[in-house]
Amino acid sequence: MTVHALDTMRALASQGEVCAFAAGERIFSAGDSGDCMFGVLEGVVQLSWNGDAAHEEIQAGDVFGAGALVTGDHRRYGNATALNDCRLLVMNREKFLFAVQESPMFAIELLGSIDERLRHIKDSLRR
Repeated sequence: MTVHALDTMRALASQGEVCAFAAGERIFSAGDSGDCMFGVLEGVVQLSWNGDAAHEEIQAGDVFGAGALVTGDHRRYGNATALNDCRLLVMNREKFLFAVQESPMFAIELLGSIDERLRHIKDSLRR
């Protein structure tokens, strides 16, 4: 993620909902209902799925849980756990659309970040 996206998330955080999670704390579990995505402002979050058989780490400036913004009656696919003390921006669909309206590059940067994460996962599965 570029510095610009993290700056956009920080600006949103100054007027939005920020949640703190302690190291080891579960943010959500597989099967939970979800209506928001999260942007990592500080810390590292581990996403795991398939009974924790696979995982990835989400760093500051990246987002996770975006499926909740595009799928009605969304259920979380995996688990999200704070690996260390974290501050997360909580973005529902309305807040996300506001961010995109205020900074259209934010959407492009998020798509790039998600694409990079998917490529990394795909590459790790080939090994």
